[in-house]
Amino acid sequence: MNLRQVEAFRAVMLTGQMTIAAELMSVTQPAVSRLIRDFEHATRLRLFERRGNQITPTQEALTLWKEVDRAFIGLNRIASLAEEIARHAAGTLRIAAMPALANGILPRFLARFLRDKPNLHASLSGLPSSMVIEAVAAGQADIGYADGPLDRLGFVIETRPLAAVVAIPEGHPLCIKETIHPADLEEQRMISLEPGTIFAMRVEVALAGVRRLATLETRLSHTALTLVSEGAGIAIIDPTSASEFTQRGVIVRPFGIFIDAGFLAIRSANQSRSDIIDRFFREFWDFHDETIKKAGL
Repeated sequence: MNLRQVEAFRAVMLTGQMTIAAELMSVTQPAVSRLIRDFEHATRLRLFERRGNQITPTQEALTLWKEVDRAFIGLNRIASLAEEIARHAAGTLRIAAMPALANGILPRFLARFLRDKPNLHASLSGLPSSMVIEAVAAGQADIGYADGPLDRLGFVIETRPLAAVVAIPEGHPLCIKETIHPADLEEQRMISLEPGTIFAMRVEVALAGVRRLATLETRLSHTALTLVSEGAGIAIIDPTSASEFTQRGVIVRPFGIFIDAGFLAIRSANQSRSDIIDRFFREFWDFHDETIKKAGL
Protein backbone atom coordinates (compact mmCIF):
# COMPACT_ATOMS: atom_id res chain seq x y z
CA MET A 1 0.00 0.00 0.00
CA ASN A 2 1.21 3.50 -0.78
CA LEU A 3 -0.13 7.02 -0.41
CA ARG A 4 -0.87 7.38 -4.11
CA GLN A 5 -3.24 4.40 -3.98
CA VAL A 6 -5.03 5.91 -0.98
CA GLU A 7 -5.25 9.24 -2.81
CA ALA A 8 -6.85 7.49 -5.81
CA PHE A 9 -9.35 5.74 -3.54
CA ARG A 10 -10.26 9.05 -1.95
CA ALA A 11 -10.65 10.77 -5.33
CA VAL A 12 -13.00 8.03 -6.60
CA MET A 13 -15.07 8.16 -3.40
CA LEU A 14 -15.33 11.94 -3.66
CA THR A 15 -16.28 12.07 -7.34
CA GLY A 16 -18.03 8.74 -7.90
CA GLN A 17 -16.31 8.29 -11.26
CA MET A 18 -12.91 7.10 -12.40
CA THR A 19 -12.71 9.72 -15.17
CA ILE A 20 -13.39 12.70 -12.89
CA ALA A 21 -11.10 11.23 -10.24
CA ALA A 22 -8.34 11.11 -12.88
CA GLU A 23 -8.88 14.80 -13.64
CA LEU A 24 -8.73 15.58 -9.94
CA MET A 25 -5.39 13.78 -9.66
CA SER A 26 -4.06 15.09 -13.00
CA VAL A 27 -3.47 11.55 -14.32
CA THR A 28 -5.14 9.31 -16.91
CA GLN A 29 -8.23 7.23 -16.21
CA PRO A 30 -6.32 3.93 -16.72
CA ALA A 31 -3.77 5.09 -14.15
CA VAL A 32 -6.54 5.62 -11.58
CA SER A 33 -8.03 2.19 -12.38
CA ARG A 34 -4.64 0.58 -11.88
CA LEU A 35 -4.12 2.38 -8.57
CA ILE A 36 -7.53 1.21 -7.34
CA ARG A 37 -6.76 -2.41 -8.32
CA ASP A 38 -3.43 -2.23 -6.54
CA PHE A 39 -5.14 -0.75 -3.48
CA GLU A 40 -7.73 -3.54 -3.43
CA HIS A 41 -4.91 -6.08 -3.68
CA ALA A 42 -2.96 -4.40 -0.86
CA THR A 43 -5.99 -4.23 1.43
CA ARG A 44 -7.40 -7.61 0.33
CA LEU A 45 -10.78 -5.93 0.03
CA ARG A 46 -13.25 -5.61 -2.80
CA LEU A 47 -13.91 -1.89 -2.74
CA PHE A 48 -16.07 -1.26 -5.81
CA GLU A 49 -18.75 -3.05 -7.79
CA ARG A 50 -18.24 -2.45 -11.51
CA ARG A 51 -21.16 -2.44 -13.94
CA GLY A 52 -19.98 -1.14 -17.31
CA ASN A 53 -18.77 2.42 -16.77
CA GLN A 54 -20.55 2.64 -13.42
CA ILE A 55 -18.82 1.91 -10.11
CA THR A 56 -20.49 1.52 -6.74
CA PRO A 57 -18.58 1.46 -3.45
CA THR A 58 -19.02 -1.67 -1.35
CA GLN A 59 -19.77 -1.68 2.35
CA GLU A 60 -16.09 -2.33 2.97
CA ALA A 61 -15.22 0.79 0.96
CA LEU A 62 -17.68 2.92 2.94
CA THR A 63 -16.19 1.70 6.21
CA LEU A 64 -12.64 2.32 5.03
CA TRP A 65 -13.60 5.72 3.64
CA LYS A 66 -14.33 7.12 7.11
CA GLU A 67 -10.77 6.48 8.24
CA VAL A 68 -9.22 7.64 4.96
CA ASP A 69 -11.17 10.89 5.07
CA ARG A 70 -10.04 11.56 8.64
CA ALA A 71 -6.45 10.93 7.59
CA PHE A 72 -6.69 13.36 4.69
CA ILE A 73 -8.28 15.99 6.90
CA GLY A 74 -5.16 15.64 9.05
CA LEU A 75 -2.92 15.95 6.00
CA ASN A 76 -4.83 19.02 4.85
CA ARG A 77 -4.43 20.48 8.31
CA ILE A 78 -0.68 19.90 8.10
CA ALA A 79 -0.56 21.56 4.69
CA SER A 80 -2.60 24.48 5.97
CA LEU A 81 -0.38 24.88 9.00
CA ALA A 82 2.73 24.77 6.81
CA GLU A 83 1.26 27.53 4.67
CA GLU A 84 0.50 29.62 7.76
CA ILE A 85 4.02 29.15 9.06
CA ALA A 86 5.38 30.20 5.67
CA ARG A 87 3.37 33.45 5.82
CA HIS A 88 4.29 33.98 9.47
CA ALA A 89 0.80 33.18 10.83
CA ALA A 90 1.68 30.25 13.09
CA GLY A 91 4.23 29.33 15.70
CA THR A 92 4.99 30.49 19.23
CA LEU A 93 5.68 33.98 20.50
CA ARG A 94 6.59 34.68 24.15
CA ILE A 95 6.82 38.28 25.33
CA ALA A 96 7.93 39.65 28.69
CA ALA A 97 7.48 43.35 29.35
CA MET A 98 7.70 45.89 32.12
CA PRO A 99 4.24 46.87 33.44
CA ALA A 100 4.20 50.29 31.76
CA LEU A 101 3.96 48.45 28.43
CA ALA A 102 2.30 45.18 29.48
CA ASN A 103 -0.66 47.08 30.98
CA GLY A 104 -1.30 49.33 28.02
CA ILE A 105 0.00 49.66 24.49
CA LEU A 106 1.57 46.20 24.16
CA PRO A 107 -1.60 44.07 24.60
CA ARG A 108 -3.44 46.39 22.22
CA PHE A 109 -0.82 45.78 19.56
CA LEU A 110 -0.62 42.04 20.30
CA ALA A 111 -4.39 41.69 19.81
CA ARG A 112 -4.12 43.31 16.37
CA PHE A 113 -1.05 41.26 15.49
CA LEU A 114 -2.91 38.01 16.21
CA ARG A 115 -6.07 38.80 14.23
CA ASP A 116 -4.98 37.00 11.05
CA LYS A 117 -2.87 34.37 12.83
CA PRO A 118 -5.25 31.87 14.47
CA ASN A 119 -2.50 29.30 15.01
CA LEU A 120 0.07 31.60 16.56
CA HIS A 121 0.38 30.75 20.26
CA ALA A 122 1.36 33.87 22.19
CA SER A 123 1.99 34.76 25.81
CA LEU A 124 2.50 38.17 27.42
CA SER A 125 3.92 38.49 30.93
CA GLY A 126 4.14 41.75 32.88
CA LEU A 127 7.33 41.68 34.97
CA PRO A 128 9.77 44.10 36.63
CA SER A 129 12.52 45.07 34.19
CA SER A 130 15.15 42.98 35.99
CA MET A 131 12.96 39.88 35.64
CA VAL A 132 12.27 40.66 31.98
CA ILE A 133 16.01 40.62 31.30
CA GLU A 134 16.45 37.32 33.13
CA ALA A 135 13.48 35.75 31.27
CA VAL A 136 15.08 36.58 27.91
CA ALA A 137 18.50 35.41 29.09
CA ALA A 138 17.03 32.07 30.26
CA GLY A 139 15.18 31.50 26.98
CA GLN A 140 11.78 31.86 28.69
CA ALA A 141 10.85 34.86 26.53
CA ASP A 142 11.54 35.53 22.86
CA ILE A 143 11.27 39.32 23.21
CA GLY A 144 11.63 41.50 26.27
CA TYR A 145 10.77 45.13 26.89
CA ALA A 146 12.53 46.66 29.88
CA ASP A 147 13.76 49.88 31.44
CA GLY A 148 17.37 50.65 30.63
CA PRO A 149 20.24 51.01 30.38
CA LEU A 150 21.51 47.47 29.96
CA ASP A 151 25.23 46.78 29.73
CA ARG A 152 25.41 43.01 29.51
CA LEU A 153 26.72 40.60 26.91
CA GLY A 154 24.45 38.09 25.18
CA PHE A 155 21.66 40.42 24.06
CA VAL A 156 20.53 42.12 20.89
CA ILE A 157 19.28 45.49 22.13
CA GLU A 158 17.30 48.24 20.41
CA THR A 159 16.17 51.46 22.05
CA ARG A 160 14.82 54.87 21.15
CA PRO A 161 15.04 57.90 23.43
CA LEU A 162 11.68 59.28 24.55
CA ALA A 163 11.22 62.56 26.39
CA ALA A 164 9.23 62.32 29.61
CA VAL A 165 6.07 64.42 29.74
CA VAL A 166 4.01 66.05 32.48
CA ALA A 167 0.54 64.65 33.16
CA ILE A 168 -1.83 67.25 34.67
CA PRO A 169 -5.46 66.85 35.81
CA GLU A 170 -7.94 68.37 33.40
CA GLY A 171 -8.89 71.88 34.56
CA HIS A 172 -5.69 72.43 36.56
CA PRO A 173 -4.25 75.99 36.25
CA LEU A 174 -1.03 74.61 34.71
CA CYS A 175 -3.01 73.34 31.70
CA ILE A 176 -2.74 76.79 30.13
CA LYS A 177 1.05 76.47 29.84
CA GLU A 178 2.48 74.97 26.65
CA THR A 179 5.59 73.61 28.41
CA ILE A 180 6.02 72.78 32.09
CA HIS A 181 9.30 73.74 33.76
CA PRO A 182 10.56 72.57 37.16
CA ALA A 183 9.75 75.97 38.76
CA ASP A 184 6.11 75.55 37.68
CA LEU A 185 5.83 72.56 40.01
CA GLU A 186 6.59 74.55 43.17
CA GLU A 187 4.07 73.76 45.90
CA GLN A 188 2.30 71.17 43.74
CA ARG A 189 1.35 67.68 44.89
CA MET A 190 3.44 65.31 42.82
CA ILE A 191 2.67 61.70 42.07
CA SER A 192 5.95 59.86 41.70
CA LEU A 193 6.93 56.36 40.76
CA GLU A 194 8.34 54.31 43.58
CA PRO A 195 12.00 55.19 44.33
CA GLY A 196 14.61 52.75 43.14
CA THR A 197 13.94 52.78 39.42
CA ILE A 198 16.30 54.59 37.08
CA PHE A 199 13.46 56.75 35.77
CA ALA A 200 12.37 57.80 39.28
CA MET A 201 15.94 58.82 40.09
CA ARG A 202 16.13 60.90 36.90
CA VAL A 203 12.94 62.72 37.89
CA GLU A 204 14.27 63.45 41.38
CA VAL A 205 17.46 64.93 39.92
CA ALA A 206 15.39 67.16 37.59
CA LEU A 207 13.25 68.38 40.50
CA ALA A 208 16.10 68.90 42.96
CA GLY A 209 15.46 72.07 44.94
CA VAL A 210 11.78 72.29 43.91
CA ARG A 211 9.54 72.54 47.01
CA ARG A 212 6.59 70.20 46.62
CA LEU A 213 3.60 69.28 48.72
CA ALA A 214 3.48 65.79 50.21
CA THR A 215 4.40 63.33 47.49
CA LEU A 216 2.13 60.45 46.52
CA GLU A 217 4.09 57.35 45.49
CA THR A 218 3.02 54.39 43.41
CA ARG A 219 4.77 51.54 41.63
CA LEU A 220 2.98 51.61 38.26
CA SER A 221 2.71 54.27 35.57
CA HIS A 222 -0.93 53.47 34.89
CA THR A 223 -1.78 53.82 38.59
CA ALA A 224 -0.07 57.21 38.64
CA LEU A 225 -2.02 58.35 35.59
CA THR A 226 -5.30 57.16 37.08
CA LEU A 227 -4.55 59.24 40.17
CA VAL A 228 -3.82 62.23 37.92
CA SER A 229 -7.11 61.74 36.09
CA GLU A 230 -8.90 61.89 39.45
CA GLY A 231 -7.18 65.15 40.39
CA ALA A 232 -4.84 63.70 43.03
CA GLY A 233 -1.73 65.43 41.67
CA ILE A 234 0.72 65.87 38.81
CA ALA A 235 3.07 63.21 37.42
CA ILE A 236 6.18 63.28 35.29
CA ILE A 237 5.70 60.15 33.23
CA ASP A 238 6.69 58.31 30.07
CA PRO A 239 4.76 59.35 26.92
CA THR A 240 3.93 55.72 26.07
CA SER A 241 1.78 55.34 29.19
CA ALA A 242 0.48 58.92 28.94
CA SER A 243 -0.86 58.25 25.42
CA GLU A 244 -3.40 55.86 26.99
CA PHE A 245 -4.92 58.66 29.11
CA THR A 246 -5.19 61.67 26.80
CA GLN A 247 -8.95 61.17 26.51
CA ARG A 248 -9.43 60.24 30.15
CA GLY A 249 -9.17 63.45 32.09
CA VAL A 250 -5.42 63.92 31.71
CA ILE A 251 -3.73 66.84 29.97
CA VAL A 252 -0.19 66.11 28.78
CA ARG A 253 2.46 68.77 28.33
CA PRO A 254 6.18 68.64 27.41
CA PHE A 255 8.66 68.99 30.28
CA GLY A 256 11.26 71.74 30.02
CA ILE A 257 14.12 69.41 30.96
CA PHE A 258 14.83 66.28 28.94
CA ILE A 259 14.37 63.12 30.99
CA ASP A 260 14.84 59.95 29.00
CA ALA A 261 11.71 57.79 29.37
CA GLY A 262 12.60 55.32 26.63
CA PHE A 263 12.74 51.56 27.01
CA LEU A 264 14.76 48.68 25.62
CA ALA A 265 13.58 45.96 23.26
CA ILE A 266 15.82 42.96 23.85
CA ARG A 267 16.39 39.52 22.39
CA SER A 268 18.93 36.85 23.16
CA ALA A 269 21.99 36.92 20.91
CA ASN A 270 21.84 33.11 20.88
CA GLN A 271 18.25 32.99 19.70
CA SER A 272 17.63 31.17 16.42
CA ARG A 273 16.24 33.32 13.61
CA SER A 274 12.44 33.53 13.52
CA ASP A 275 10.49 35.53 10.95
CA ILE A 276 7.48 35.83 13.26
CA ILE A 277 9.60 37.28 16.07
CA ASP A 278 11.38 39.63 13.65
CA ARG A 279 8.02 40.80 12.33
CA PHE A 280 6.57 41.43 15.80
CA PHE A 281 9.76 43.21 16.88
CA ARG A 282 9.65 45.52 13.86
CA GLU A 283 5.90 46.17 13.70
CA PHE A 284 5.54 46.99 17.40
CA TRP A 285 8.04 49.84 17.05
CA ASP A 286 5.98 51.21 14.14
CA PHE A 287 2.73 50.87 16.12
CA HIS A 288 4.32 52.50 19.17
CA ASP A 289 5.63 55.47 17.20
CA GLU A 290 2.30 55.96 15.43
CA THR A 291 0.40 55.81 18.74
CA ILE A 292 2.64 58.45 20.29
CA LYS A 293 2.25 60.63 17.22
CA LYS A 294 -1.55 60.37 17.18
CA ALA A 295 -1.65 61.36 20.85
CA GLY A 296 0.32 64.50 19.99
CA LEU A 297 3.27 63.44 22.09
